[in-house]
Amino acid sequence: MDLLEHIEKFTAWLADEKGYSQHTVVSYRRDLLEFADSAGGQTNVTAIDGRPIRDYVYSLNTRNSSSSVARKLSALRTFFKFLVQEHVIGQSPMGSITMPKQQQYIPVFLTVDEVFALLEAPGSEDTYGVRDKAILELLYSTGIRVSELVGCNMVNLDFDNEMLRIKGKGNKERLVPMGNPAIAALNDYLPDRQEMLRSKLQQGKKVDNKAVFLNSRAKRLTSRSVERKVAEYGRRAAIDKPVTPHVLRHSFATHLLE
Repeated sequence: MDLLEHIEKFTAWLADEKGYSQHTVVSYRRDLLEFADSAGGQTNVTAIDGRPIRDYVYSLNTRNSSSSVARKLSALRTFFKFLVQEHVIGQSPMGSITMPKQQQYIPVFLTVDEVFALLEAPGSEDTYGVRDKAILELLYSTGIRVSELVGCNMVNLDFDNEMLRIKGKGNKERLVPMGNPAIAALNDYLPDRQEMLRSKLQQGKKVDNKAVFLNSRAKRLTSRSVERKVAEYGRRAAIDKPVTPHVLRHSFATHLLE
């Protein structure tokens, strides 16, 4: 196999064996194909040493941030580790390559008062205010990722034990407790959800009866839609900082520690 064939085998392994998300697999593949392009005619993986990798790193540093370079090198490191495990090569050529220093940053998080203002932002004038209130409460109550939120199905809700079953990165499942405000918000939303499904079915429309959170077509909400809604309510609550599902995740962790 040449380099490109090994890249395809590796990305298939990430998806099938490691259970990585499609987004992650696509990112790995894109970064590795970029390296393959920089390596030019050197397609025999057994002949790749530190030199083409150092040339690649040099080219990256001229047009990428240190965080982007680190991500691309991480993809290479994982790729060559896979080739060693598969006995394609004896050792990884990444041994002499140093990772760029990362800039330290302080994660943005909301104060308790800002969170309360955000949770109160959806109102009766909003068409999907009850749904959005449940989304905000669940994000803050559990600290789950937005991808985990939109991936939630009705079967994942355990109201008796006040728990939510989540399938996270690598298809790993975990149970997270739901707070009482989140449970109350969900109980307010679910009748609206049921009515939306009934209405669309009567119109002969296809619906998603598994997903917890639905859009106007009774289909599963996307991560991007939730991100837009959270940002919109952050502006409405007059919060003077970026408000995203990830910021809510940081806020959950910070307030939990406090």
